[in-house]
Amino acid sequence: MQKRILMQQKTVGKRAVIACGSLSYLSEVIRCMEGYVQNPQRKGKNMIDHEKIEQAVRLLLEGMGEDVNREGLIDTPDRIARMYEEIYGGMDEDAGKHLSKTFTVDSHEMVIEKDITFYSTCEHHLLPFYGKAHIAYIPDGKVVGLSKLARTVEVFARRLQLQEQLTGQIADALMEYMQPKGAIVMIEAEHMCMNMRGVRKPGTATVTTAARGLLATDKDLKNEAYKLMGH
Repeated sequence: MQKRILMQQKTVGKRAVIACGSLSYLSEVIRCMEGYVQNPQRKGKNMIDHEKIEQAVRLLLEGMGEDVNREGLIDTPDRIARMYEEIYGGMDEDAGKHLSKTFTVDSHEMVIEKDITFYSTCEHHLLPFYGKAHIAYIPDGKVVGLSKLARTVEVFARRLQLQEQLTGQIADALMEYMQPKGAIVMIEAEHMCMNMRGVRKPGTATVTTAARGLLATDKDLKNEAYKLMGH
């Protein structure tokens, strides 16, 4: 009987070590994916460490009590690593690549692009959040192609993110590279960390805004932008 109890304790201890190891490796993976923040010299290079992610996924599955060698899971670590290279591809990109290509115009009328679909990942639970982004700006002699605004959203969405941070980063990039008179970004999103866990309230929408320049200081212009965005 005592021998059986000792064996059970060893098994539980082993699982605890595996679980801790999983968290450790996941922390390493997250640091690897966020390397562009701590290590600017690596900017423009591939941030994703394929091998390390595979190791982390194997440990995570073991920590869950799964058999990593069974048919349905044996290729999962590689699949996850390749998926991360895709959905976190924005970590290797600079918004300036898209927003620096401008065209000279005489107009100073507001430009709006709305209902830009995006998918991102919450950095708190590594679960998706997704929705639509709306962008408005007042040009100061130059504009960008409309596709460049959508590509800019993708640059920042395809990273570990917070919705509030994502909204501000897009607005700041518009001001930095296009130098408009003003810019405003609105994002409406649904978060899986609220839908499938915790409070479990599917259908709840989170709305965030970030205004810069004239669209932050001129109330009438800001209201006009919101109205044209459909809000």
